Amino acid sequence: MSTPNKHCTVRLDRAKYERIVLLAAEGDCTPSDIIRAAVDRYLAGSDLLASSCRRMARIGEYQHLALDIIIREQFPEYRDRLVAETDRRLEQFHGA
Repeated sequence: MSTPNKHCTVRLDRAKYERIVLLAAEGDCTPSDIIRAAVDRYLAGSDLLASSCRRMARIGEYQHLALDIIIREQFPEYRDRLVAETDRRLEQFHGA
């Protein structure tokens, strides 16, 4: 019969280990409890970051699309110039 938890070995430098042991003693728990809680927080933050990145990408795409439509409809004479300047800056600042 297998347990629902899996074993994992982590190597820490002495200072980190001693801080974890101290936190565990203060919190009346084990060092493993502290490490599991830290991993849980990291993973939750990672999920939030991924969600935030998707949100920012959607906002960026919406802004680009809206601005492109406005330029095409109201200022079509500037569109080619804007695209050329964008390409120039992309090359200058990002090498792409």
